Amino acid sequence: MLGLPASTEIRKVITKKKVYERFETEMSAERRKSFDADVARITLVNEISPVSVNIPEGENVKSFFVILIALRKKDYDKQNISFIAKMFGQKLLLILEYEEQHSLAIWQTRLIQQDWTAPENLHVEIVGLDLDRVWENIVAGTAGVVVAQGQSLDEQLAAQQKRQKLEKEIAKLEKLAWAEKQPKRKMKLVQSIKALQAQLEDL
Repeated sequence: MLGLPASTEIRKVITKKKVYERFETEMSAERRKSFDADVARITLVNEISPVSVNIPEGENVKSFFVILIALRKKDYDKQNISFIAKMFGQKLLLILEYEEQHSLAIWQTRLIQQDWTAPENLHVEIVGLDLDRVWENIVAGTAGVVVAQGQSLDEQLAAQQKRQKLEKEIAKLEKLAWAEKQPKRKMKLVQSIKALQAQLEDL
């Protein structure tokens, strides 16, 4: 899958029972019900390691897995995916599957997901002098960021998240401003929009 080398391929089903056992004290009956309603199947499909790709381990990344998660619905609860990420306790590249569509995602302090597409459109390059660099390139490519000089990957991802929130809030206020009839309220909305736009420009 993803155009990865055959040497990385594995196929191991992870039962939902194992997830429930691992988080026995953290998952309430209601959370388990939600998890079961969202997740149909969890399968390990690739392992990227010095042995499988002939690239040395990094200081932080010794290896990472690619996991295929078959979903029962598209509007899943992200918290349920976080349990899968926490269970492995390491870097994970996720392929989310719903019916005939796939989406590439990563868990890097938070869930970052690409748009849904046909499975044949998903492709990942294993590029880097060590697995730290390989992982950083995969995260940057999945998230659509370019790591700037002097900034860490996590700092860049945090800035991207803040930018997206600001853009969403600006769009919301602009819609309200267009619909507002009272001049004073309209002016306040416009001022709020300008303040948020100034924050956006500083990122």
